[in-house]
Amino acid sequence: MVVGEPLETTTDIGAIDSEAHFQKVLGYIQLAKEEGGTVLTGGEALSLSGRCATGYFIAPTVTEGLPFDCRTNQEEIFGPVVTLMPFDTEEEVLHYANSTRYGLATSLWTQDISRAHRMAAQIEAGIVWINCWMLRDLRTPFGGMKDSGVGREGGFEALDFFTEKKNVCIQ
Repeated sequence: MVVGEPLETTTDIGAIDSEAHFQKVLGYIQLAKEEGGTVLTGGEALSLSGRCATGYFIAPTVTEGLPFDCRTNQEEIFGPVVTLMPFDTEEEVLHYANSTRYGLATSLWTQDISRAHRMAAQIEAGIVWINCWMLRDLRTPFGGMKDSGVGREGGFEALDFFTEKKNVCIQ
């Protein structure tokens, strides 16, 4: 994945939005190591040149060896960090997915469309991407479940969320 200038068509990942969030993501990478995880790739800040020299860039980070219930896997990082977690059964992976108090989004990767629909129906997330990521029709509602997000953006649900209704009566 190419980390860099967000205006370039070859860029896959841009900067973290603030220094505070940048430090938070790097802190989670360190936490993953402390929790017993192994960083397979990435895990460090990147320095770019030119217009992006002062940006907050982090290399895409892949970890393994972490239990599903560690903080790294239970909290929302919102950065380029992923943990590889093997599983044997659908029940096991559903337990992993639904064990967190968050439920913004998830992606399922499978060649079995029946399995994809079965799993999507049981995963507690506001959006489930199947064999894709970040594909979205802006006319459809978007938002999380549990402690992820408030209300829905997009679609007719957004009209209710962003509208204050008022009744004015005159005799």
